[in-house]
Amino acid sequence: MFNALMVDKDEDSGKTSAEVRQIGLDDLPGGEVTVAVEYSTVNYKDGLCIGPGGGLVRKYPHVPGIDFAGTVEASSDDRYSPGDKVVLTGWRVGEAHWGGYSQKANVRADWLVPLPEGLDTRQAMAVGTAGFTAMLAVMALEDHGLEPGHGPVLVTGAAGGVGSVATAILANLGHEVAGVTGRPETESYLKGLGATQIVPRDDINETTKRPLETESWAGCVDAVGGAMLARVLGQMKYGASVAAVGLAGGAGLPATVIPFLLRGVNLLGIDSVMQPYENRLRAWQRIAGDLPMDKLESMVQPATLHDLPQLGADILAGRIKGRVVVDVNA
Repeated sequence: MFNALMVDKDEDSGKTSAEVRQIGLDDLPGGEVTVAVEYSTVNYKDGLCIGPGGGLVRKYPHVPGIDFAGTVEASSDDRYSPGDKVVLTGWRVGEAHWGGYSQKANVRADWLVPLPEGLDTRQAMAVGTAGFTAMLAVMALEDHGLEPGHGPVLVTGAAGGVGSVATAILANLGHEVAGVTGRPETESYLKGLGATQIVPRDDINETTKRPLETESWAGCVDAVGGAMLARVLGQMKYGASVAAVGLAGGAGLPATVIPFLLRGVNLLGIDSVMQPYENRLRAWQRIAGDLPMDKLESMVQPATLHDLPQLGADILAGRIKGRVVVDVNA
């Protein structure tokens, strides 16, 4: 028997509840690889799955946790053997399939990647889906021509999980980073990650009737969407790109096509869930080489399975700074 955070739903009231329970291997869904989970983390999707409405979950009882890192215990797939260190992000694990808020997990071999050299399992979950997404965004900007020296790179939602890792990676690569935040108390934290400019959220969070403003940003990692993304598009330099990774500010985009037509701006959609295996490997290898581990450690908030119900509510309310690392065995 082992511990897992189990979410149940009362069919009469429709309300969900989450608590740590003991389950057995026979309770786990099928999969080719059994992993002894060591660490997981907390993402916005996890908050939705833990929360009162159940969010993305369709079948109960359910174990959330959209990513995890650990050690292979058993495998029917030749790619993995007992003792191998592995990482999982995406593939709707933690949503449609039981996830990482458990001391053991059964998953498909296709969903795993080997832990990259230079990272341990705790560091991998300090990165997690948020950091993996940030690296994909940086890679996409680079693939569209972004280089150090082109000008400041804007990171919206900079104190959040994606924004924190994006800020640290971009600064380490030699970019000037401008971090957008609505929490003044995070200014020293962001500067510690390498941001050289802090942009108050209220300065950039409203739409304007002008489709184009002064060319200010050589690139952007946007975790907010909505009105802020619309405003940022009109401030991009000619030929620059915005990597869109989130919608904390809403799914709508109250913008015009003018920035695309007159300045050649690129809007790049970043999906971390269904990324092909080779690109996953490329991203994790880049993370191991381009993310300073001391900066990563400064982002970490430790947690246990018992902390997750409150942390799920906190991330939905925008109260999480940096990265939560969940030790599922603590």
